[in-house]
Amino acid sequence: MSKPKIKSKNDVKEGSCFKSIPVSSGRESYVPQVTPDRHQATTRKMKDKLNIATWNIRTLLQKGKLENIKQGMERKKLNILGLSEVRWKGAGKITSGGHEIIYSGGTESEKGVGIIVDQTVTKAIKGYWTLSDRVLLVKIAGKPVDLNIIQVYAPTANSNDEDLDKFYNELDTAKTQCKSQYPLIIMGDFNAKVGTEKVDDIVGKHGLGIRNERGEKLIEWCQTYNIIVGNTWFQQPPRRKWTWKSPGDETRN
Repeated sequence: MSKPKIKSKNDVKEGSCFKSIPVSSGRESYVPQVTPDRHQATTRKMKDKLNIATWNIRTLLQKGKLENIKQGMERKKLNILGLSEVRWKGAGKITSGGHEIIYSGGTESEKGVGIIVDQTVTKAIKGYWTLSDRVLLVKIAGKPVDLNIIQVYAPTANSNDEDLDKFYNELDTAKTQCKSQYPLIIMGDFNAKVGTEKVDDIVGKHGLGIRNERGEKLIEWCQTYNIIVGNTWFQQPPRRKWTWKSPGDETRN
């Protein structure tokens, strides 16, 4: 079989893969109809092109927000969508109109990450790992190799150094579970600007804004694992370079 083609619609970094972290059972959940993560017998392997994107949605608590996001996926022909700031409590997986939503939150309705897949991907999910309300891993069966995705939501600039260190420690935990022969996509909202200055083979010249301290931290982490900041290597319209905008559209990151 030919290798699956992966097309990124937004903020993507590429690298390797994982295993051996306890799989979430989905028993702690925000929504009652959570399905436990036990699909080994029915897993099928993806062999077609996948369209993948990541959005900061600010909240998934608002009535009708999930339906709007699913409609957006269909309109953009997205198979996999990573979400930041989901704000659902607990962790688990739900089914909604042919889509599956895997989410990882905390004890409060804040932060939170998630990944939505359409019906072409649902049976290819081999497992999910809910590390925290900022880091989520999902493994997808593919031919000739599996695909692994880490969705993140990093602390904002107002957070302290302890929060940032905790986030990168969680990301380390996810990354060190990876096997180098499998592709890995790390996507989400890093709340960082890497700028437009090229850095080795890690950062290209098509980034956004002026590099800040959080951007330096992200670059250092990527250098440690030889992970590229993928969307800085391709010239894209400005709207494809940011994953978040402030209320009133005054700031975009």
